[in-house]
Amino acid sequence: MIILTKVVQLLLSLSILVIFHEFGHFLAARIFKTRVEKFYLFFDPWFSLFKFKKGDTEYGIGWLPLGGYVKISGMIDESMDKEAMKLPAQPYEFRAKPSWQRLIIMLGGVTVNVLLAIGIYVVMLSFWGEQYLPNSQVKYGITVDTLGQQIGLRNGDKILTLDHKPIEDFFRIPATLILENVQTIQVERNGQPMDVVIPRALVSEIVKHKAPEFISVRIPFEAADFAPGSTAKKAGMKVGDKIVGINGLTTLYFDEFKSVVLKHKNEQVNVKVLRGTDTVALAVTVSDRGLIGVAPKTPAGYFTFKEYHYNILQAIPAGTVKAYQKTADYLKSLKLLFNPEVKAYESVGGFITIGSIFPSVWDWESFWSLTAFLSLMLGVLNILPIPALDGGHVMFLLYEIITGRKPSDKFMEYAQITGMVLLFALLIFANGNDIVKLFK
Repeated sequence: MIILTKVVQLLLSLSILVIFHEFGHFLAARIFKTRVEKFYLFFDPWFSLFKFKKGDTEYGIGWLPLGGYVKISGMIDESMDKEAMKLPAQPYEFRAKPSWQRLIIMLGGVTVNVLLAIGIYVVMLSFWGEQYLPNSQVKYGITVDTLGQQIGLRNGDKILTLDHKPIEDFFRIPATLILENVQTIQVERNGQPMDVVIPRALVSEIVKHKAPEFISVRIPFEAADFAPGSTAKKAGMKVGDKIVGINGLTTLYFDEFKSVVLKHKNEQVNVKVLRGTDTVALAVTVSDRGLIGVAPKTPAGYFTFKEYHYNILQAIPAGTVKAYQKTADYLKSLKLLFNPEVKAYESVGGFITIGSIFPSVWDWESFWSLTAFLSLMLGVLNILPIPALDGGHVMFLLYEIITGRKPSDKFMEYAQITGMVLLFALLIFANGNDIVKLFK
C-alpha cells in the first residue's frame, strides 16, 4: 500500500508538471499563430490510450509515462519528422516565424514551470503558512548517528555557527553543510566552545547519506504513547511519565536511554521515572529488539517553533522568494555533480528516487511542496543548453539572433539526435543507479 501511495503521488505530480510545461509551449505557439499538431501527456509510440482532435491539434494520453510533448509544425523535435521539413515552409510553421517569436515559444514551458511553482508556494503559504525551528531553541543539544560521529560531532553538542556564520533554521543545517561547502562547525560541548573540522573524505558520505537526520534535536524521554503489547505499559508506566534512569544509570535524554536499553535485550531492567513530583521504579522487560514499547513526546512539545502566517497579498512576494531560494539550492546541488571529491553523481537517481521522496501516507501539504520543487527542477533541467531540451533550442536561437545566421536543418537534425542519445544515456544511468541501490 505504501508503494502504491508513492507511485500514485509521483504519477499525479508528474502529470501536472508535464501538462503545465507543455501548455506553456502550446500557449506561446498559439499566440504567434503557430500550428500545434499534437498535445500529449506521456509518450505514444505505436499507439495511444486516449485521443481526440479539436481544430488542428490532436490531444491525447500516451502509454509510456516518461513525460509528454507538443508537436509544433515546422520544428525539428523528438518526432524527427524529416519529410515535413523537406517541403516549403508554410506561414503557420515554427520555422517560418521570426527568431524572437521562436525563442518565446521555446521558453514557454520553462516560464510556466517557474510560475506554477511560485503559484503553488503562494497558495501553500496563504493556506498553511510556514514554520521552522530556530537553532537557538535547540536547548538540549543534538544527537548524531555514526556519520555525525565520524564528522566529529557528539550527542549533546550545541551547534553555534557553520564556518562562523549563524544558522537560523536548525533543519537547514544538513543541507547547508552540503550546499555551502562548510569546512568547520562551531559547537558548544560541555559548556566550552570548540571547532569541529569536517574531514574532506566524509563530504561524499554526507551527500550519499540516506537519512538527512544524521543531526537531530536531542529531547528528554517523556512517554507520549504506547505500542500494542508495550511491556512498559504492562509494568505500570503512564503517559506523561519522564524516564530518567535505567538500572541505576541516569538517562535524562531519549538517545541516552536508547543506547543503554539496547544492551539489555530479553532482560528485565529497572526503569526510573518521574511522575509529577514522585519518583517511581518500574520493572520492565526489554524485547529481543531492545524496545519497551514507548513513543517519546515529539520535539514540538519541547521547543517553540517560529511560525509565519500570510494573507494572499503577503504570500505573493514570500512565495516568489521561496521559489528563488529553492532554485538556488537546486543549482548548487547540480554544481556538486561536477566535483570529483564529492562524487555526487553516485547519488543521482531516476524515477524510483523521485518516487521515494513522496510520503508513505497521503499528505497534501507535502505533495504540493514536492510538486512545486519538481516544477522548478524540471524548469532548470529543461533550460540546460543540451540539444533535444528546450535549452538546446534556445542556445541555437540566441546564436541566430546574435549572428543573423540560422543553423541548417541538417545541423539541427544531427544536434537533436545527439541530444536524444545523451538524454537516454542519462536516463539509463540515473535509473540504473536506482536499481543498483535496491540490491545494496
